[in-house]
Amino acid sequence: MSSTTTPGDSPSTTPAPNDPDAAAAAQGDNDGRLVDAGYPGEHLAAAPSPLISSPPSRRRPRRSTVFLGAALAVSIVAAGAGFLWLSSQLSESRSQIDDQRNQIQQQQREIEEQRGLIDRKEQFGAAMTELYSTIDPLVGLPYATLVPWTEIEAFADSAWQHRWTAGALSRDVVDVEAFTAVLSNRAAAARGQASTNATGTPWEATFDSLGGGWVSMAFDETNRPCGLEAMACVAEGGPFVVHVSGDTRSDPQLTDWIRTGVAYHEYAHVLQFTNPEATASALTAFSGDMETMADCYALTFLDGWSLDHEVPIDDLSYWEVSVGYGYTCDDAQRQIIREWVGGLGVQKRPVGA
Repeated sequence: MSSTTTPGDSPSTTPAPNDPDAAAAAQGDNDGRLVDAGYPGEHLAAAPSPLISSPPSRRRPRRSTVFLGAALAVSIVAAGAGFLWLSSQLSESRSQIDDQRNQIQQQQREIEEQRGLIDRKEQFGAAMTELYSTIDPLVGLPYATLVPWTEIEAFADSAWQHRWTAGALSRDVVDVEAFTAVLSNRAAAARGQASTNATGTPWEATFDSLGGGWVSMAFDETNRPCGLEAMACVAEGGPFVVHVSGDTRSDPQLTDWIRTGVAYHEYAHVLQFTNPEATASALTAFSGDMETMADCYALTFLDGWSLDHEVPIDDLSYWEVSVGYGYTCDDAQRQIIREWVGGLGVQKRPVGA
């Protein structure tokens, strides 16, 4: 197809063939460089490309930021959980420490209690040892009830029951010590009594000789505890004291010999009351009569004694004085009296046997 040029008209332009150089030139224009358009000797300056501003796009959060926040949250939670765990551990440790402290204090209290118990037990043992030391010199004395073994056995039983209670054991110690003191004081009084004769009478001299100071006497002036006829008597509830009528000191029908024989009779009653078991056996030989048994004691151990006496009034007259209960025991009964006396007395016993 041909083209013609008309004056005044712009020459027509035919499409350029697909030329690589032209494409490069166009690219050069876009890059702002002078490019050879393919026409020799002509250089065209490429027009600057207008700046086109596009609207700002919304920025999407980066994935690393999300991860960091999550990690921080996890750390906070973990820290909180760790704090709670640590708090619970501290609380548990504090509780364990308190428990251990309480256990230690309880153990210390128990140790102190054990020490107290040991001390009390040692004190009780020492008190019982002292009691036995006080009893030893009394063994063989003809007064079985002088040492009440049932009471001593009760001390041991009480201490056994109180073996886990220090306070009660302390009271047991006090009881034993008090009992020992009473017995020791009685022994000391007996030694003093045996060495003196405060009344200066044959009554007291006889009782001191027979009783070793353990048997005392008392003159009764007005109340006459022995009745209107008896010269003397012994009470079962207080067998170590012989009550003597005050009239006997001036009665002209009585001699010191008669007073001595009656003192033997009364001392037999002391033995009867202080040895009840042995006496019960011997009494069968006297039909259960304690008075004829006491008369037999005097007839057996006081040489020359009899129940009937003649007391001179002057050179021509005398009183016939009968003492006792009118029965003179035979030889068999006197042998029973000897055996009875031989089996009397304080005997040592093991406590708790």
